[in-house]
Amino acid sequence: MNTGDAGSLQAALDRVSRDVRRVLARALDGREVSVDDGLVLARATGRDLQAVALAADEMRRLQAGDVVTFVVNRNINFTNVCIKHCTFCAFSRDHREEEGYYLPVEEVVRRAAEAWELGATEVCIQAGLPPKLDGRYYIDLTRALKTALPGMHLHAFSPEEVLYGSVRSGLPIKDYLVELKEAGLGTLPGTSAEILDQEIRDTIARGRITVDQWVEVITTAHALGIRTTATIMYGHVETPAHWVRHMALLRGIQKDTGGFTEFVPLSLIHSEAPMYAKGLVPGVRPGATGVEVVRMHALARLMLGPTFRNIQASWVKEGPKLAQTLLDAGANDLGGTLINESISTSAGAQYGQLVGPAELCRLIRDAGRVPARRDTLYAIVQTYNDGEDPESPLDKIDDAEARFGSYRRLIASGEFRFRYR
Repeated sequence: MNTGDAGSLQAALDRVSRDVRRVLARALDGREVSVDDGLVLARATGRDLQAVALAADEMRRLQAGDVVTFVVNRNINFTNVCIKHCTFCAFSRDHREEEGYYLPVEEVVRRAAEAWELGATEVCIQAGLPPKLDGRYYIDLTRALKTALPGMHLHAFSPEEVLYGSVRSGLPIKDYLVELKEAGLGTLPGTSAEILDQEIRDTIARGRITVDQWVEVITTAHALGIRTTATIMYGHVETPAHWVRHMALLRGIQKDTGGFTEFVPLSLIHSEAPMYAKGLVPGVRPGATGVEVVRMHALARLMLGPTFRNIQASWVKEGPKLAQTLLDAGANDLGGTLINESISTSAGAQYGQLVGPAELCRLIRDAGRVPARRDTLYAIVQTYNDGEDPESPLDKIDDAEARFGSYRRLIASGEFRFRYR
């Protein structure tokens, strides 16, 4: 820590409440933040929160350094038709609705190949759970993508999708994951986690994958050498206590398996979410406040940092400007270029189409950090020093929606209308 940083942190600690000062001192001394101590930090406001963010920033510096990473990737959400009715999801459609779509395998491969030609090293594939899906569909899609693009990393299928494929195929989860890996799967998104508390899950998404099932898929994947991300969705009906217990559960898994690559806080995009827009869930709040977003990322670094090196700030959920600010509150990664993202966009997110490598580098440099392009497993591909900018064709695209399409255009076009398959 340089003298200026040390002075700022010490000055902040001198002004905070006794309980927060005690917890932060223990954390900065390398001691694990307990559940009870995490609750203290999860409720911090005012000067207490400023000190929590400064301490998280120092922990980030010690654990991850000053390099801030991003990956060049594309999201492909191949269908919005889903048998589940999660109240937070504005993306899904019933199979009878006119706005239901389903991209054929050749179109998914085409979109992945287009991304590869533009410099992407990863495609992230997630979708709804369409009725009567062939249980081997995810395996066949993986094989088709890997055959066409052997160098592309496939970051695909949430634990909910893995469970669905397992049930539909009759294969145990372990066997299903083995076949996915053999077909070319690289990593799993640790989504469909929301809040890992069964009471909350039953409130916002009854019938969703259970906590125990989510843990089973994730830990089985880790045991097979398939690494995953970890997420949390917050800003609805959960409390700070749920945040802390969620992180404690993830921390316990990480100690056992070491299989998580990153932690990604995802605040609820509320405006089109049925739970808010249609009043389906009593007491739901309109997403996380800015203070909650800062508090969540700082808490994540302080609770998870010793076991999770990488804490991601999502520019899709928070916008590029707030995501940039989170680099001073514990985050060390800005996610990916995405090219076009549909799930957050459908819920009313203002961002999600594309942020190119040059713009991500600008945001990182403006925060006083060193930008670097990474792969999915966080190996550094290229570091961009002062005066050095990426040479990416993505930065030359003036109208990403015209080039790649958008969710609104996709559901309105009828080109890939869902039919039973």
